[in-house]
Amino acid sequence: MAPFLTQLSGLMDQGPAWMALTGAGMSTASGIPDYRDANGQWKRPQPIYFQPFMQQAQVRARYWARSMVGWRFFHQVQPNAGHFAVAQLQNQHLLDVVVTQNVDGLHEQAGSTAVVDLHGRLDQVRCMQCSWRLSRQDFQGMLQGRNPGWLDAQAPMAPDGDADLEGVDFSQFQVPPCPQCGGIVKPDVVFYGEHVPPERHQRATAAMHAAGGLLVLGTSLMVQSSYRYAVLAAKLGKPIAIINQGMTRADALASYKLDAPIESALSALAALAASH
Repeated sequence: MAPFLTQLSGLMDQGPAWMALTGAGMSTASGIPDYRDANGQWKRPQPIYFQPFMQQAQVRARYWARSMVGWRFFHQVQPNAGHFAVAQLQNQHLLDVVVTQNVDGLHEQAGSTAVVDLHGRLDQVRCMQCSWRLSRQDFQGMLQGRNPGWLDAQAPMAPDGDADLEGVDFSQFQVPPCPQCGGIVKPDVVFYGEHVPPERHQRATAAMHAAGGLLVLGTSLMVQSSYRYAVLAAKLGKPIAIINQGMTRADALASYKLDAPIESALSALAALAASH
């Protein structure tokens, strides 16, 4: 690992600052599970899709019941050493913009600035009709108030604030409508089958154009919404370095690849940079 990090640190030190592109592997050490295995394949049921959520009340009931149970753990999750190392690398001016696929807000909690939450933030909800917004914690109170029989429900943690509630009848679970217009309330995150808001893509694209290179952290890049930045970096002739446990879709584009735990690799990289 040391030769890789020494070479990468020297390359990043030449400037300009690089862009980081992060995924679920950043947060597994914080206790949030990921979706894919080392080969980039699904290792659990696929996440919820946008159209069924919007069209079917029973799908929304299942989602929010699982989310109500999962949120109890998710909102208490803390950044790990990898998140703090990314913030340190920003302070050292080796990293500039951090584009994350994660919806946990842990980069910001760790002190990172210039973060593009590509897929949104789970700590907010919004009405799909009138754009009313509320904190997820406050919406948790509304969910619990309508579903007191679910207060003692327990289930293992799943990705994205979900919980693995299986074999449960969700038909009686009541989902609060928007208090302003009665519309459908959805977490302020991008579901599968939903588009990334254009302004986020524009910010990430501009950051990639300005960056000295691309540092891919803890993601297989299997979804197009993130893989396209690796393609752009390659098209621009910028170096791509990947730190990830397992394969990624951009391995063939990478100049450097390290298969190692994110938190230890990034902590070592930040320490190395600090010693220069």
